[in-house]
Amino acid sequence: MSTQTDAYAAEQQAVEQIRVGREQILKELSKSVIGQQEVVEQLLLCLFAGGHCLITGAPGLAKTLLVNSISKIFDLDFRRIQFTPDLMPADITGTEILEETADGRRKLQFVKGPIFANVILADEINRTPPKTQAALLEAMQEHQVTAAGVRYPLEEPFFVLATQNPIEMEGTYPLPEAQLDRFMFNIWIDYLPEDDEVAVVSQTTSRKSEPIKPLFNGEDVLRFHEVVRRVPIAENLVRYAVRLADCSRPGRASTPDFINDWVTWGAGLRAAQYLVLGAKARALLSGRPHVIAEDIKALAHVTLRHRILVGYRAEAEGITVEKVIDRLVKTVPVPGA
Repeated sequence: MSTQTDAYAAEQQAVEQIRVGREQILKELSKSVIGQQEVVEQLLLCLFAGGHCLITGAPGLAKTLLVNSISKIFDLDFRRIQFTPDLMPADITGTEILEETADGRRKLQFVKGPIFANVILADEINRTPPKTQAALLEAMQEHQVTAAGVRYPLEEPFFVLATQNPIEMEGTYPLPEAQLDRFMFNIWIDYLPEDDEVAVVSQTTSRKSEPIKPLFNGEDVLRFHEVVRRVPIAENLVRYAVRLADCSRPGRASTPDFINDWVTWGAGLRAAQYLVLGAKARALLSGRPHVIAEDIKALAHVTLRHRILVGYRAEAEGITVEKVIDRLVKTVPVPGA
């Protein structure tokens, strides 16, 4: 009985630590980032759950500043990779060079690329062709890089936080589906309200922002990942997450008619996994030791929008992927509702 009591107390302590940590993070971020509270919350959920994140928005919306500020708060090794049309895969992962040893011999030596860091900012990732984008696939999934048959593990924790411009902009390449699926969330960042823009302009044109203080280290982040995974969730809520993903796939027995009409490709298994992981992180950041249905519903858009591909009929009718997800959430029954 005492062991169970101690375990429960430890869980409660971890929940409180994450809740308090959230408030500290938001306070530090306010030194450099004004507004965008929902974007910041979603990015924190992704980091606490241990996932990679794609941030989509027009230039000049502080996407890069936000990622840079987050890396300083967590005191992690940070590297920025500027994706350009002429970037090659070896510029990301590293390459082998011929070196001369002390005894006069020559041998190939692997020189690690910028991917070997804790936080990778893949800036404007859709400015480079798919061949170079694919250099991130193994690192994002397996947390390792293979060069000349040798595997090089990446240091934990490892995050890829990528920014991209809207694909309608000139000089962009759509990300391959396999690449998109490895991102836990696709966060959309939009222009600020007028009052927030006034605050940004006033602050950035009058004085330098205060330096951001590190609050956590890599070991803290890894511990947060373990705590998030231990959050209990009822089976019916897991089934709800699975059904949200399943009902987005056209041509199945459980698929609603509007999905068959509008969608050409639906979400895969990773969508359900990330819905559950994100819901667990959201519960902890809200100060709750368990998941509720609202946690899953709140993450439907950021988890599914880059995993659902609408067809020509939807485009002709003016149906966006956001409208499809809205209707999907209304259609799939909520457990206990």
